[in-house]
Amino acid sequence: MSDLIVRGGKPISGTIRPSGNKNAVLPMICGTLLSEEKITITNVPEITDVEKFQTYFTELGSTFQWDRESETLIVQHPADLKKADLPIGIRSAVLLLAPTIIRNKELVFDTSSKGCTLGLREIDPHLQILQQFGCDLVGKHPYQIKLDGEVTGSDVWADYASVTSTETFVMMAVKAKGVSTLTNAASEPHVQEFCHFLNSMGAKIEGIGTSKLTVTGVETLGGSEFRVPDDHHEVATFLAIGGVTGGELRVETNIVPHMPLIVRQLEKLGLQIKTEDDALTVTGWNKTISEPLTSEMLQKIEAAPWPYFPADLLPQMIGVAVGCEGNILFWNKIYEGALAWASEMASFGAKVNLADPHRLIVFGGNPLRPATVTAPYIIRVVVAMFITAVQIEGESKIRNADPLRRAHPGFVEKMIAMGADVEWVD
Repeated sequence: MSDLIVRGGKPISGTIRPSGNKNAVLPMICGTLLSEEKITITNVPEITDVEKFQTYFTELGSTFQWDRESETLIVQHPADLKKADLPIGIRSAVLLLAPTIIRNKELVFDTSSKGCTLGLREIDPHLQILQQFGCDLVGKHPYQIKLDGEVTGSDVWADYASVTSTETFVMMAVKAKGVSTLTNAASEPHVQEFCHFLNSMGAKIEGIGTSKLTVTGVETLGGSEFRVPDDHHEVATFLAIGGVTGGELRVETNIVPHMPLIVRQLEKLGLQIKTEDDALTVTGWNKTISEPLTSEMLQKIEAAPWPYFPADLLPQMIGVAVGCEGNILFWNKIYEGALAWASEMASFGAKVNLADPHRLIVFGGNPLRPATVTAPYIIRVVVAMFITAVQIEGESKIRNADPLRRAHPGFVEKMIAMGADVEWVD
């Protein structure tokens, strides 16, 4: 694992474009398995998970041409795929379940082995969706799934709005016979774009961006040329970094319509942001957490499934808040225990209190100091620690910062180009 050395207190300014959305491109890559025609995907971020899919699809005998410089990916699968184990060490491998069972009519995977393909995540919703489309679970440890006959349409009412479960549903539904519906569908921007991607291949998905999807199955899906949307997480991250360092940073992007709620939360933390049709610019930071109109209440930022504020942006907001005057509550309504890492921020001089497994209070007004901190294997937490370190004069070290490379290609290089003093060390 590599460490990140951050020498903070220097303004980060300039103009930057965000990378393509990691959470959009990975299901798109999996979705290419539903077609035998050439598919071209542009604005592909240079992240390690794409490399792992490249290795996997090559083992299957597929064409996988990735031009990193032009950020373009060309994929084409033969009619007869070779057999290969699902890729190890990539959590999005769960998105291979639906297209693999459609292709091969059978699937075997083991979630109990060390370094398992699917990681520690709930797979019940995915298995239940496969079953509702006519698949049979014939064994466990390892899981064995079979599909006898054709995929049949189904009406599904999900327990909760899960991004990957919604994507599993649409991949099954687009090749199912008849009409399928999903109630309580996830509607995040990357889910919307994945549905548009499948439609560009000839799928018939309606209700995109709502909590109910209606899908009319088609016999075959064709080729497509499709652009991955910009990453709204990275847009917000750049705005936060520019603001806390006293810089003026302009983020040029075509996803401004997805940003109003996110911008409003940044403004609660004293960041001043100018909005244009094709760009967002942070112009200042008053370091003051805004007071709610209901004076008896604590200011708060709540994260829940879209169109709520994204849970993956809570760490970055905490990284800003520790440098503010005033107090604020952060509430992760999705993941239990996802804020426990914040105790590490005390090394910077921050005062935080984990109220329960879902809620954290940041008490502002504390002088921050350079520190050495250890990051958990969570992409956005590394970013949060960077946001904290970069606003503090002096040298800080973030240990085990490698997860940054999984979602933010060329992050260090981009920061240096805009005035940051940061480097990787092994």
